[in-house]
Amino acid sequence: MPALIHTCYRIGEIDRSVAFYEALGFEELRRMPIRDEAINVFLGLPGDGPRLELTYNFGVDSYELGTGYNHIALTVPDLDATLAALAEKGIDPEKPPYSVREGGSRLCFVRDPDGYRIELIERADV
Repeated sequence: MPALIHTCYRIGEIDRSVAFYEALGFEELRRMPIRDEAINVFLGLPGDGPRLELTYNFGVDSYELGTGYNHIALTVPDLDATLAALAEKGIDPEKPPYSVREGGSRLCFVRDPDGYRIELIERADV
């Protein structure tokens, strides 16, 4: 069976992006130079593998995100506590948490330093 092993984004600045994802609970696992063209930074959540690959191409500081990409999603056990911790690092949600349907999980979106959207979904069982 196939397995989804990672998602990759192109980023404009390594340290800024790594700090953002570390604030969400990711850990930097390794950096892999690609000749003299780029560096791939692999991140993962504790106990998991490298699920997020950030590619920094030398000399490129921004990208067009396009209209097709939307977001990746992360579950968090306490959305309010997560947002409070992110606010201390200057990361604010696009809008206050909400539920898509009555009785559904609370969620909200934040953006990383390059503008990529991250959905945070509250799930008490995580």
